[in-house]
Amino acid sequence: MAREVTEVGKLKEGRFILIDNEPCRIVGFSTSAPGKHGHAKAKIDAIGLFDSQKHSTVRPTSAKIEIPIIERGNAQVLAVVENSAQLMDLNTYETFELPVPINLRGEVREGAEIEYLQTMGRKKIERVK
Repeated sequence: MAREVTEVGKLKEGRFILIDNEPCRIVGFSTSAPGKHGHAKAKIDAIGLFDSQKHSTVRPTSAKIEIPIIERGNAQVLAVVENSAQLMDLNTYETFELPVPINLRGEVREGAEIEYLQTMGRKKIERVK
C-alpha cells in the first residue's frame, strides 16, 4: 500500500491523512496546550476523498500517523455513458472507467482532458482541465 508515516504536529490544512484506513483531506487542524502531566493534543477534521464523509481524530502532537501517497494523472475522456466516463491515461495510454462526480456531470464530455487522483488502489476524477 502507498503510505508514509509522519508526526501529527507536522500536519496542516490541505494535506492528506489516513483516518480509519480512508484517505482524507484535512479541513480543520487545531492544537491544545500541554496540560500539567500530559502532552499537547491535535484535533484533526477531514473529508474523505472517496466517500465525502467527515472524519475526525484526536492524537498527541508527537504521535506518528499514516499519510497516503497521492499520485495525480491526466487522462482524456473517450466516452461518457450515463454517470461514468471511459478514460485513457495520457502517459501510459491505459484505459479505465471511473464514475463522474456529481459536481462535474455537465463538464465531463468526450475529448475533454481531466485530472484524476490515485491512491491505495482507488482512482477518482478530480477536475476538468
